[in-house]
Amino acid sequence: MQKDRFERIISFLLGASWAIVVFGALITFQLFFFLGLSLALFITIIFIVISFFLILALDAFRVNREKLYESKKQTELLEKIYSKHTK
Repeated sequence: MQKDRFERIISFLLGASWAIVVFGALITFQLFFFLGLSLALFITIIFIVISFFLILALDAFRVNREKLYESKKQTELLEKIYSKHTK
């Protein structure tokens, strides 16, 4: 099955988001390490949690769009079945 433009964009954004989480966590930890190990870990964990929330939002958007397409297909099939039985 070929992906439409929307699916390719969402897939790219999900991949880029995971890369941002990994490299962003490392950079965040290094930036705040001078304030102390515990504070640097805490801020890094906060960054990771926020990033995971954004990744989940992208994934939920993709899943809801798939559900919409499937609902449209089911509605068309049900309308065809209904029209055949009412004639």
